[in-house]
Amino acid sequence: VLGLDGPRWVGLGPNGGFAVSEEFGDVQLFGNAYQPLGSLGRLTGHTFGSPTGVCTDAEGSLIVADEQRREVTLFPRTGAPVCLVSKGLGRPLGVACVPQSRLVVADAGDSYIKVYQYSELT
Repeated sequence: VLGLDGPRWVGLGPNGGFAVSEEFGDVQLFGNAYQPLGSLGRLTGHTFGSPTGVCTDAEGSLIVADEQRREVTLFPRTGAPVCLVSKGLGRPLGVACVPQSRLVVADAGDSYIKVYQYSELT
């Protein structure tokens, strides 16, 4: 895949594709045949600071950590982006959706792995 602007993290995207966060402020989406689908920022109107970790939840929504903005944002399949977590984050880097509706965030700001009950965030 060519033409990325400082790729940082790769995560599974919806429908068997994948998402790549870019160092310089966006997340590129790709289909299951590696075809570009566009940038998450342009598709949703969201402005990223420095996106890092990306993952997809059980409903097919994309979740992105943003190191510069110190937040984790949910991008639902339909509707506007929703900030899931910002309080208490220093440098969120990695994110993962795990069983029992939990969101795991790697925070390099304080060297902690933080676990949130996903259903309480949305």
